Formats: sequence, structure tokens, C-alpha cells
Amino acid sequence: MIHGTVVGLQAHMSVILCLPELLNIEIECVVDTGFEGLLTLPSAVINELGLPYIARIDANLADNSNIAVNVYLATILWNGVEREVAVLGMGRRPLIGTALLEDYHLSIDFCDGGTVLVDDIL
Repeated sequence: MIHGTVVGLQAHMSVILCLPELLNIEIECVVDTGFEGLLTLPSAVINELGLPYIARIDANLADNSNIAVNVYLATILWNGVEREVAVLGMGRRPLIGTALLEDYHLSIDFCDGGTVLVDDIL
């Protein structure tokens, strides 16, 4: 089970990035149910972490516009299991998308300080 907290009506959860040399870094993300991808990180964070580049894709935004976005590879610890994920280099804050939540149950109490839970589907 993964826990988070609602802050300012945004569901916040941490993702642990597993970097080489057994270094793990915890990054606070916002759950974005309108984002169908796995994870976004600001480009500056990706550069600082040295994530390997995969490709450049066209990403379709909420206003139906398309932008070119670089994609990187990261290993994260998700619900106790290491998982390789594609990370889009974009935005000002890290986002968790619905592809990362696929096959999980998401529960959010939408009030300041409310509980965010991600757990296996029963």
C-alpha cells in the first residue's frame, strides 16, 4: 500500500527513484488523473539525476495541443517492487499518471490533510 496526503486539494504521493550505487531518492508528486502516462519530472531534475534518454515523442495536452517531449528511463520503487518506467521531461512539478495506477485501487479523501491510498485491487 502506498500512502499520500491531500494538500490544497491536490493528491500528493512520493515516488522513490532507484539510482545507481544503491542510492534512492524520494520525490513528491501530484496524482494527475488527466495524465495517461506513467510519470513526469521537470527537465532540471532529470538532468540532475542523469536519467538515460530514450526518445522524443509528441505529447497531447489537455487543450488538445501537441508538444515534443523527451522521454527518459527510470527505475522506481512502486508498492515495494522495483519497476522500470518511462519518464516524460516536462512541467514544473512531478506528476503521477494513470498508467502508473493501472491495476491498482486509488482512494482520495479530498480535504486538506486527507488521505491518499494506492493499493492492490481486491
